[in-house]
Amino acid sequence: MAYDPGAIDQALSAAVGDDPALIAELRAAFSHSARTALDAIALARDAEQWSERLLKLRGLAASFGAVRLAALAGEALDAPVGDARALRLLRRNVERL
Repeated sequence: MAYDPGAIDQALSAAVGDDPALIAELRAAFSHSARTALDAIALARDAEQWSERLLKLRGLAASFGAVRLAALAGEALDAPVGDARALRLLRRNVERL
């Protein structure tokens, strides 16, 4: 699944209208929140923390129309705590925001 940089902007535009400054501000807030969530996931110490933090990222991504990121977070729920591959895929996707 390819990354579509316009999907987030389309979701934001549908939610707040055609206000480029507000869209940019919300996109920056989303990116910051996704990075913070990913850092928390990487620090998870047990399965409960791992799952809770992934669910938070999945919900955040879904609410902003970041379908690929939401799917990756959902897939990582089945991975072991701290799974390097899952974290690498999530990080790569978050860095593209």
